[in-house]
Amino acid sequence: MTCMDGCRKGPVTGVPPRDVVVIGMGIRTALGTGVSVFTDALWSGTSGISHGAHDGLGVAARVGGLDFVPSLAAMGLEDELAARARRAASRAPRAAQVSIIATLEAWGTMGRAAREIEPRHVHLVVGGSNLELLHTYQMHEKFLAAPEYVPARYALTWMDTHLVGVVSEVLQLRGEGLTVGGASASGNVALIEGQRRVASGRCEVCVILGPMTDLSPVELRALQHTGALGGIRDDVGAAEACRPFDQGRDGFIYGQGAACVILASRECAEALGVTVDGRILGGAMCLDGNHLSDPSAEGERRAMQLALEDAGIGADDVDYVNAHATSSVLGDMTELQALDEVFQGGSRPVWVNGTKSFTGHCLSAAAVVEAVGVLVQLKQGFLHRNLNLTSPLDTRCQLVGTSTKEVSCRLALSNAFGFGGINTSVVIGAAL
Repeated sequence: MTCMDGCRKGPVTGVPPRDVVVIGMGIRTALGTGVSVFTDALWSGTSGISHGAHDGLGVAARVGGLDFVPSLAAMGLEDELAARARRAASRAPRAAQVSIIATLEAWGTMGRAAREIEPRHVHLVVGGSNLELLHTYQMHEKFLAAPEYVPARYALTWMDTHLVGVVSEVLQLRGEGLTVGGASASGNVALIEGQRRVASGRCEVCVILGPMTDLSPVELRALQHTGALGGIRDDVGAAEACRPFDQGRDGFIYGQGAACVILASRECAEALGVTVDGRILGGAMCLDGNHLSDPSAEGERRAMQLALEDAGIGADDVDYVNAHATSSVLGDMTELQALDEVFQGGSRPVWVNGTKSFTGHCLSAAAVVEAVGVLVQLKQGFLHRNLNLTSPLDTRCQLVGTSTKEVSCRLALSNAFGFGGINTSVVIGAAL
């Protein structure tokens, strides 16, 4: 029996939405490769942020060098899957390779059960845009030096949909595939899109990829000029530069990384006999009517309240919020204001932390990276500390603080906000 036997073959009007569960997770960040490495770092309070004197990134959370073929070999994948990955991605840009490693980990957790999934009923949503900026910059330099040496494959690799094609080839998917964009909220936009597809019966399984965004010196300089980038203080080390909700914060720290979660209907997961890592209960997006980078407490509050409504729960049901918390001077204060408005009058304070002090701000991938963080915390029964929180901002919420807490939480909100007035929030639950 496969997970398609007896399941819907498309959206059914008037039928209640199905439970959407997580059946696979994969991640590669500056903390290392794999969910177990990521979990250990969150538990122990290890930051992946460092200072590199020669790569032009300054203070950042780097993924470091990736030797793709040996990395594949170390994953212990089935021979056929590993061979397809080598063929499709061995010459892909580095950001794409990092993203594929994360996807393969998520897919590989299903083991042989993945063979039982009908490829036509698996959808793929890649959350992000303008992903290969460093690759494009390097090709431009090559073009200026010797136009005849620009490789023909660049006609494919500069497009964001190149990653859709590569992942679909590696996993042999035959369903729908697309990219969605929402600036730094792209990962949550992808999660919301995937959750809706599975809940409605449009697909049985949906691969959600938060891909690595590889910035070039041009984008880094522009972000510096906006005042958004931090890491400029001389009195703190690189690992202390990202300080969400702290009085001494001075801007976000660029992070490199990718993450993948695989969503399925509960019926499909049960038919496959795979482990359920958690649930995606709902989510919401809304706009501020503003094309600039300044945040809006009203828009953030609306996104959270709409997400709770979509999930069919109230603010009092939420145990924990993984905040967007970029270490931005204005952004962190605005988010705390929105959180206080959403949870005011609650019967108990809600726990709040933010993962970017570990990983840096992974831009398009950030919300999927942080969804993996939420899922492992709910599953393992802990909340990671708020790194570098020495002088907290005032809030009625309960910041986790400077030590890991052993806390059993069932329901969480995960926020992601993007330039251009894009507000998103997703409701994540522990496995039942």
